Amino acid sequence: MATALITYTGDLRTNAIHVQSGSKIETDAPTDNKGKGERFSPTDLVAVALATCIVTTLGIAASIHGFNIDGAECEVTKVMTSSPRKIGEIVIAISFPQSLPFTDKQKTKIEHIAHTCPVYESLHPDCIKTISFVWPA
Repeated sequence: MATALITYTGDLRTNAIHVQSGSKIETDAPTDNKGKGERFSPTDLVAVALATCIVTTLGIAASIHGFNIDGAECEVTKVMTSSPRKIGEIVIAISFPQSLPFTDKQKTKIEHIAHTCPVYESLHPDCIKTISFVWPA
């Protein structure tokens, strides 16, 4: 069974439908590459996929190991290179709510998971992945 069905709708845009759920995503080329920048670009989705994979994998680990990451937020920055045009770096800052205390052991586990989630492991080694953590004070 296919994962998604993609339709090119013209004007550098696509519609993607997740087969299992029917959920939809629209993409648009970025303004620096002839698009309107009115939707996520395909490369934006790669960067977002890394951040969402990290927090999803952390959520799984949290449920297994008895800690909580509810309310964690990620700020994602995608940095493109021009020759060749590709994602050169993905910068992610993960912030945890002040109400969630973490032990040093949990912090170590969280950092390890962030650097080994499936999307992280799937990205080319030349793509720099800079991940920082903002822990509760």
